[in-house]
Amino acid sequence: MRLGLPFGEELRAKLGAPRRGRRLGSSPRSRVWRTELSGTAVVVKQLVDGPEAAERYAREVAALKLASRVDPPVVPMLLGTDPGERVLVLEHLDHQQPREDWVVDYASALARLHAATGTDDAGVLPAWSGPTQDDVASFLGLAKTLGVAVPSGTRTELDGLVNRLLGTPGHALLHGDPCPGNDMHTSSGVRFIDFEQAALGNGLVELAYLRIGFPTCWCVTAPAQPLLHAAETAYRTTWRDVTGTEVQDDLTDACAGWLLRGDALVQRAHRGTADHLAKIPNRDWKWGTATARQRLVHRLGIVSQMTADSGELKGVGQLAAAIRHGMLTRWPTLRPLPLQRP
Repeated sequence: MRLGLPFGEELRAKLGAPRRGRRLGSSPRSRVWRTELSGTAVVVKQLVDGPEAAERYAREVAALKLASRVDPPVVPMLLGTDPGERVLVLEHLDHQQPREDWVVDYASALARLHAATGTDDAGVLPAWSGPTQDDVASFLGLAKTLGVAVPSGTRTELDGLVNRLLGTPGHALLHGDPCPGNDMHTSSGVRFIDFEQAALGNGLVELAYLRIGFPTCWCVTAPAQPLLHAAETAYRTTWRDVTGTEVQDDLTDACAGWLLRGDALVQRAHRGTADHLAKIPNRDWKWGTATARQRLVHRLGIVSQMTADSGELKGVGQLAAAIRHGMLTRWPTLRPLPLQRP
């Protein structure tokens, strides 16, 4: 096929012959085409060979099937699959320019996505994994390198945080990378794409993206406080309307958990390869709309504010504030995160 469109005989027998295949931009982990079936535009996505390719494909297929329960839809329709070639055929979505208050619709759609699954779906997808003791050691190492004293009891607080996140109950359908660019703003609402990192867990870890600065995303923003409040309210209201239950707990643990993760300062290809927090004192690097130091300073500020009155994480908050102050003193030209997506 033109442009190497991977559309085998089984897909042809089920869906017909594709026409006018055109390659689209995508991450290095996939190849994506726009083509037509019986005059209707569709998207063909193939996960390329690489680490965990089969697992990523299985996650995406499983997540799309689970999310298809939601009405109005929050994902494109899955029209066909070819597991042998790791190919998905998806409904084509017409993306529109997001509004200035896009985070509100985004948060509401994220709540409906999270509510797609329940306790009966345990095991269909892997459980979400949080920060580890290695992340704690790395964070404390950063403080030491910057000459910041660690308040008494902070290590115990961090150990407790890791254990709480590990044991946090939840069966929400987590996207795994709910970033600007993976949200399609259409005339019928927001829909999410690219579920290669999907998992089951507590929805708060993804609601926290808005506040902590989209930690797995190239396109990091920090919405203005009124918009942030409106978006978080929209999430909680939608969750209550859909499930009949209230969102439990606040976002403090979720945000603090993202702060610890040095891998949330680099794109996926570089995760798990080094102690990225340890690089901060000697080097800054650009990823998408912000640098690593910009991202970290924002997260430190958020966590220090959220833990100001927290008994469980008071020392963590004091440490976050001190590290942030030290970074801004050392690098006074660091700018805040952008307020809007490009």
